[in-house]
Order: sequence, then C-alpha cells, then structure tokens
Amino acid sequence: MVFSSVIFIWVFLPIVLIAYYAMAAIFRNSKDRGQRAKNIVLLVSSLAFYGIGGYKYLLLLLGVLAVNYVGGRLVDKGADKKQKVTALTATVILNLGALFFFKYLNLFVRIYDNVTYAAGGNATWGDSFKNIMSLESTGQLEFVDIVLPIGISFYIFQSISYVVDVYRKDAEVQRNFFDFSLYVSFFPQLIAGPIVKYSDVDAAIRGRKESVALFGDGVGRFIYGMAKKVLIANTVAVIADDIWKISPNSLGASVTWLAAVCYTLQIYFDFSGYSDMAIGLGKMFGFEFKENFNYPYISGSVQEFWRRWHISLSTWFREYVYIPLGGSRCSKGKLLRNIFIVFLLTGVWHGANFTFLLWGLMYAVLLMAERMFLGKILSKKWVKPIAHIYTLFAVIIGWVLFRSDNIVYAFGFIKKMFMAGNGEYSVFSFINVRSMIAIVAGIILSLPIYSGLRKKIDSLPQKARGVLSVIETVWQMVLLAYSILVIVSGSYNPFIYFQF
Repeated sequence: MVFSSVIFIWVFLPIVLIAYYAMAAIFRNSKDRGQRAKNIVLLVSSLAFYGIGGYKYLLLLLGVLAVNYVGGRLVDKGADKKQKVTALTATVILNLGALFFFKYLNLFVRIYDNVTYAAGGNATWGDSFKNIMSLESTGQLEFVDIVLPIGISFYIFQSISYVVDVYRKDAEVQRNFFDFSLYVSFFPQLIAGPIVKYSDVDAAIRGRKESVALFGDGVGRFIYGMAKKVLIANTVAVIADDIWKISPNSLGASVTWLAAVCYTLQIYFDFSGYSDMAIGLGKMFGFEFKENFNYPYISGSVQEFWRRWHISLSTWFREYVYIPLGGSRCSKGKLLRNIFIVFLLTGVWHGANFTFLLWGLMYAVLLMAERMFLGKILSKKWVKPIAHIYTLFAVIIGWVLFRSDNIVYAFGFIKKMFMAGNGEYSVFSFINVRSMIAIVAGIILSLPIYSGLRKKIDSLPQKARGVLSVIETVWQMVLLAYSILVIVSGSYNPFIYFQF
C-alpha cells in the first residue's frame, strides 16, 4: 500500500483516524489509558499496513522488533561494560545479518556462480566479469532470488540506532514492548523513512497532545507531498523510464540528458514528497518528525548537497559511523578514510548493485577532494555560480549511475551524454505539454521560493495572514482533488525508495 493510492486515502487513513480519535474521546478523562489506547490503535494499524504486503514480511518485522527489544533490555541491564558490549554486538550482528541475507545474498551468489563457471572452463573470465557487472547468472546453481522485504533498510537502521543510543545513554530503554514496536513500525515512516531516533519521539510515545492546528498543518503537508509525488514525480518518471528501456547505442546526447534531468527531478519529488506525506501524517497523530530534505539542488558543493539531501540517513551515518571512527577530529589521512568508509557504506546501503557502490565511491572521491583543496576554491564568492554548476553536474551524473540497472548500461548511457549525434530518437518522442509543465514546475519548486514566501506571509498583519490562509486552504483542496483524479485515472504510482 502506498500513501498516494485510493485505498489508503479513502479507506485505510479514514479508518485509522476515526479509531484513533474515538479512543481519545472515550478516554478523555484518563490520560494514561487514553494514551495507551491511542498507541494500540496506531500499532495495530501499522502492522496491518505492513502486513498487507504479505504475512512473511510481517513475520520478519516482528522478528526484528523482538530482537531489538530484547537487545535494548540486555544492553540496559548488563552488569558491567563487557556484558553491555556483548549484548550490543550480538544485536547489531543479528540486524545486519538479516539485512545481508535479504538484500545482498543474491549478489554474492551471482558472483560465486560466474566465478565457478569460469573456473570450470565453461566461460572466459572476460565473459564472467561482464556477467557479474551486468548482474546476470549462468543458472548453474539453480538459485531462486530472495525477494527484498519492503523498507527493510529503514527499520533495521532505526532499530540499530535505538540499541546504540541505549548503550550510549542517549536514550532511555523502552520497557513496554508495544510502545517500542510502535516506534519502529509506525506506518508513516516505516517503509521509506525518515529514519527517526528514539529520543526524538520518546516523549510523544509516552504522552502527546494533538491539536486542531497541528492536524491542519499535517493535512496541508500531506497534500503538498502527494502533489509532488503524483503531479511532478510520476509525470517525469514516465519519460525517464521510457528512455532507460532503450539501449544507449540508440540514444543521442539530447535524449540522454532529457532522461537524466527527468530522473533528477523524479527522485527528488518522489522521495521528498513521500517525506512530506510522512511528516504530515505524523502531525495528524501528534508526532513531530524532523525534516528530511532542504532544497538540495541549490547546493554549492557536494558537501552541502549531503547536508540537504536525505538528512535522516546522512545524520545516521554521521552519528553511528563517521563520528565513532574519529569524525573530523583526527589526522587528515584518517579524515579521508572516514569519508571514504561512510560513502562506501552509503552506496552499499542503497542496494546490492555495483551501480550503487560506484555512486557511493564517486561521492567519496568528490568529498575527499573538497576536504583537501576544492572546498576552499568553491567557497570563494566569485566561484559560486561555477560551484552550483559543478555540484548539479555531479549530482546528475550520480543519478544516472543510481538509476541504471547495471554498470555496463550506466557507462554506455553516460558516454552517450557527451557524444555528438541525435541517435534514433528525438526528445519530442517522449515529451508533451503536460510533461513540459511538470519539468518546469519541478525546476521552479526545487528552489526555496515557497519557504521565502512563507517567511514574508508570517511577517504580515494577522488579518492579511488570515485571508491568505483561506486562499491556501482552497488551493490545497484543489491540489488534493486534482491529485486524486490523476491517481484514479493513472497506473504509474511506485515510490523509488520503497526498494531500499
């Protein structure tokens, strides 16, 4: 189930909201019982939300919940540091073991399959290497691919952060299994984040206060997120997908750049739209999640880009990998090592594909260069326009790696981006008026225009703010109606980050 679906908007969400606020009304004179009842509604709803994808996935989620709940208790109750470290290590290994099995075992089996096939004299090493890069299997092992459970990387990382924070005393252990389960499995951020630290929602789980204003903010945020996803991301995604289905040999520079720009817009509006919807849903139930995006495409350096893009993941790697390795408070050699490790892991986190590995390594190299010398040059005032171009260029090339099915295709695609010739297709074979509007709107909305307008509106007299608030509400209703109409009439509606 996705947020931008008819069943979620018209069935699931209304039922959950009615049940939730019914519990709040029934137990309004008993704060503790009311909180417990509301939490149970959210937990049951969250498990149902995830279980719709298949009971096997739900069993895996329940297993992860049990392991990390017990792990947190053991880390907290350990008699000495050695016991605490043992409990922490065992819990982290179990988490990463599950992640490896479901996410990366297929890749290692393919590598082993091709290597043994070549070693047996059945193929040349060159052909085997090409097969590995293309993620193809010889079939000799008759191995059935393991299906990746949706959202596993997000809830595994969130669980690890909880156990580590309990060990560090940065968070209190949660002794109630149901409240802990709600923290990990809360449906707004279960499948694609943002990754939430337990300390950020502990107080809200134990006791929160809903309000009409917070609920209204949540509804508005949800609508804007859905419009981002449905009206922009889905529209440009059709162009990107259609072009990526074609062999690079048949493409020209103009078409490959069109696809690259469309995917650059798609992944931003798809993922930031989901994050907006998640944050909005959280507000509807009294939770405040931190922002996950901050206009990343206006960045003047790769370092700045990663401060603005997928903030919860960047924060996770900084707090649980980069800083424990020494962060920036170490020798330059160790600093570069730390950057390399973090972005190698960032690439690997996204999936078992050499494209993700190379994507992470590309950013590692750029960030190391910025740390050594490039950052000082980019920070100069007269270089800023060039700095923005350099950053956006690096990001777009990175997204080509990220989007391609394998390394062979990615290299062929990038090569065509810088070759003269039109290929067999014209850009007008893929775009129409609607898609052109979506591209232009996407470019404009990638800039902090709305946030600037909000600041000016907030500084206006109360009467003027009231009038503009009514206008915005009407605009939100129009967006909601049109988005639902597009959802009902269309068929393309996946979220990119569900696969991670």
